[in-house]
Amino acid sequence: MGAIEICLCGLIVVVGSLLFFRLHAFLGLLLATFVVAVLTPGLEDGAMNRVAAGFGEGCRKVGILIALAAIIGQCLLISGAAERIVRSLLSLLGVKRAPIAFLGSGFVLGIPVFFDTVFYLLLPLVRAFSKSNPKVYLLALLAVVAGASMAHSLVPPTPGPLLVAARLNVGLGVLIPAGLLLGLVTISVGYRYALWANDHFGITYRELETPEVTSMNPQELPGLTWSLLPILLPLLLISTGTFIRMQGPLPEWLAVLSDKNLAMACGAGLALFLAARVCEVKTVVQEALSTGGVIILITAAGAALGSALQETGIGDELSGKFGTGGGVLLLAFGLTALVRFAQGSATVAMITSVGMVAPLALSTDLGFHPVYLALAIGCGSKPLPWMNDSGFWVVAKMSGMNEKETLKTFSAMLSVMGVAGFLVVWLASLIIPMA
Repeated sequence: MGAIEICLCGLIVVVGSLLFFRLHAFLGLLLATFVVAVLTPGLEDGAMNRVAAGFGEGCRKVGILIALAAIIGQCLLISGAAERIVRSLLSLLGVKRAPIAFLGSGFVLGIPVFFDTVFYLLLPLVRAFSKSNPKVYLLALLAVVAGASMAHSLVPPTPGPLLVAARLNVGLGVLIPAGLLLGLVTISVGYRYALWANDHFGITYRELETPEVTSMNPQELPGLTWSLLPILLPLLLISTGTFIRMQGPLPEWLAVLSDKNLAMACGAGLALFLAARVCEVKTVVQEALSTGGVIILITAAGAALGSALQETGIGDELSGKFGTGGGVLLLAFGLTALVRFAQGSATVAMITSVGMVAPLALSTDLGFHPVYLALAIGCGSKPLPWMNDSGFWVVAKMSGMNEKETLKTFSAMLSVMGVAGFLVVWLASLIIPMA
């Protein structure tokens, strides 16, 4: 059996176990890894050792980062820092530009906080605003979705981009600013679609049972600077270290602080300081790690699958079929979109497709920086969300839209943003290859 056939078997196992047998993503990815390892010639006897080694390597690269990101996200919610960010943007931009404030808030909060949580946080504020501005309800709602969903797929330390960066050997100091820039472009496209959809579909504010706003007294909220620091400090330290390293050797103190794990630890420390004002730190950490631990297991299982796929020799076979340059970008984007459509999860789609694409990227001369490949995978995780995506149902049920309305708003907007983002990545790889 050839490498491509073995990889297809692994892909079928992932999709089938999640879609038909309803297995947890961790079990589905691990089962696919076992299948690929056993089918790969020469690995039969040491298949389990190879799986364990790939799993451990995945934990080494991203485990600490994901755990710290989960702590930062939980602390921002508990301390009121997330609410401060949203209210400050609303105050700055005013009522007329409130949807833009929701767009920016979703994007900023989507960097350390998972999409579903950002949506839960901002929906009560969207509904409170829309109750007196019912005709822009859909615009405000889709603005939140656009911002949070793109940050989730493009900007570390969310788990998908983290593992993609690790598999492609792309430094976070390169992927973070690149993801932020592409994110700004794609959410602008998404916002334009939201404006069009708001004008054409006539979906206005609807009364329904939703979670009540659990707002703090504005005087109890932390200041905006303190609220943003846990997010911005790690991003600035990592990016600054990467930039200065390109010019020459780093000062010893900056080399230490710009290490990705330590930079994230600094952000987590600030976040814990904010949370300690309103609750017991131990409780916050336990809640954060109960979610983060599951994500670490899923991500490490994805890393194990990627390691097993690399041993099949898939890189050599794909290089003969797709060559380099635009063909590889199109493969990465299309494969991620296909897996996303088949099983629903954007994160699982990213960590599955990078397992097949990384061997090709590491064994050939792409003609451009691999950060473009990471961004193409991120964009590929956006198109074609439908009823098998948990985010689809979260948006549908909590917004009051039916399935048809959700498809032509939520699903269509994410697809447009994903395709637009890929086109930008493709053009940038030709104009500024950074090779």
